Amino acid sequence: MSWPQNVGILGIELVFPSLFVDQSELEKYDGVAEGKYVIGLGQSRMGFCTDREDINSLCLTVVSNLMKRYNIEPKNIGRLEVGTETIIDKSKSVKSVLMQLFEPYGACDLEGIDTTNACYGGTAALFNAINWVESSSYDGRLALVVCGDIAVYAKGSARPTGGAGAIALLVGPDAPLVLDRKVRSTYMKHAYDFYKPDLTSEFPIVDGKLSIQCYLSALDNCYKLYCEKYQRHHPENKVVGLNHFDALIFHTPYCKLVQKSLARISLNDFLLTTDPQQRKETYPSFHEKYDTIKLEDTYFDRDVEKIFMDYSKETFNQKTKPSLFLANQVGNMYTPSVYSGLVSLLVSVDGDVNKLLGRHVGVFSYGSGLASTMYSISITNDTEKLQALLDKLSYVKPLLEQRTKISPQEFTELMEIRVQNSHRTKYEPSGAIERLFPGTYYLKYVDEMHRRTYEKRE
Repeated sequence: MSWPQNVGILGIELVFPSLFVDQSELEKYDGVAEGKYVIGLGQSRMGFCTDREDINSLCLTVVSNLMKRYNIEPKNIGRLEVGTETIIDKSKSVKSVLMQLFEPYGACDLEGIDTTNACYGGTAALFNAINWVESSSYDGRLALVVCGDIAVYAKGSARPTGGAGAIALLVGPDAPLVLDRKVRSTYMKHAYDFYKPDLTSEFPIVDGKLSIQCYLSALDNCYKLYCEKYQRHHPENKVVGLNHFDALIFHTPYCKLVQKSLARISLNDFLLTTDPQQRKETYPSFHEKYDTIKLEDTYFDRDVEKIFMDYSKETFNQKTKPSLFLANQVGNMYTPSVYSGLVSLLVSVDGDVNKLLGRHVGVFSYGSGLASTMYSISITNDTEKLQALLDKLSYVKPLLEQRTKISPQEFTELMEIRVQNSHRTKYEPSGAIERLFPGTYYLKYVDEMHRRTYEKRE
């Protein structure tokens, strides 16, 4: 078998909750200042799940939908990977639950299991799938990567940064979205910025200030190393910077942090510009004031942050803001978050394939604890191939408008039901099945041995 070429993402499927709470209404309910969530965090709506949906049901739904939409035969999948941090069993993988969709077709020869490290698990699963296709183990079949999570927080300042969803990525050769080879940069480190040591609770422990510092530090390190690697393998590119990318996508805990992250890359470009004359010409208004600053001293420097947010505002609007559509409307999906950014970018052109052909997209994936990678995607120049992908995502925007808005009061009550019953046995959930989208898998029952049964809303 010849070496597979243009390995990447062949297809994408997205699911999100059918229910949402309006963030401006949540501001009033929580008694916080107007705009704290909508402007301060950059969030408009937050999707959430009742006790009828768990990580298994989300992933069952997204895989089922992808197989149907792309007309994929179960036996044509050779690897199935799941990235999630929503753990409901310390031993049994979500992937093993998904085998219910393959067993009836005699398709049990599927490598891969679950991968977990906060919001990074989906990216690790994607890399595993890409590496499998490019390895001697590849047998000609396709790989399927599933990223899914339910992000919930206790009442308080973190709750508006929740969300939920799942994304399935079909991986193989001759893809319209190709992962660039040999330029991935990774930064991993031990940190207690966000973690979930209490296995009886869905809620994390978060050190907010440390979390932001870890995220930005990881971005600094990944970006610098990505630039070095790209120049090493593409010596014809003498300078790699913001102008090198047509779009930049980031893991999105909340939208405002992404705007700050784009500004952070602009700051990195400034410091990586060692030629004094070039600095003066590119940054005429402030090159002298910040000539001697160091990255590690600027994580919470409001003056530096504002200068580079203002400087990079137009670049943000052009290259990154289109990728925040789903994050703004659904919230933080954890492992699917950065890939919801990819979907947002693809649907932002409303089917106009010419706006994406041949584009180069930078991707930064981050998971607390911490694990992070920057990599890049080259979009095909094949109009027909890319148009087919965009056509299959045409359901996303209409489906968002078909959701049901829930009052903050009912949202709070439904969250309390999740808290009270997350580990119950002999339990039938109370969430309304008729509120779910057609085709959604839901939790039917948890028996006395914690075994979960699922059904599908037709």
